[in-house]
Amino acid sequence: MKILFLTSVAIITPMPAESRRLFVDTLGLPLKADENDDYYYSQDIAGSKHFGVWPLSKAAEACFSTSAWPSNRPIPHASFEFEVADKQSVASAALELQSMGYALLHDVHTEPWGQTIVRLQTSEGAIVGISHAPSLHEGGKIG
Repeated sequence: MKILFLTSVAIITPMPAESRRLFVDTLGLPLKADENDDYYYSQDIAGSKHFGVWPLSKAAEACFSTSAWPSNRPIPHASFEFEVADKQSVASAALELQSMGYALLHDVHTEPWGQTIVRLQTSEGAIVGISHAPSLHEGGKIG
């Protein structure tokens, strides 16, 4: 697989309001709310394409289609997404990861905003995504 760049970094938190207090109120980051949920993010922080404060319940929904994180998995505290060239490269990466013994958190799928992604969890508990967001390849930003 050929990783092009780091797409996104997110803190995963069971206490979104407390995390937002640190990142928005204390650090002064220009995070804005996603209009559909409690996810706060910015694409306007120098050196970062996308930084987010991701509620644990939303991470669970993205990975398992339920708001509760499974008790048999480590609770994640961070998420990193890496960009590849196209949708087919996401599917190829998924097969490559599986062939190397990695268990995927979910199959390759396309999010409503057009990002195609597959995710796994590291032994430390972090969520790692391999993705293709067309807007990043058109000079735009995901969001």
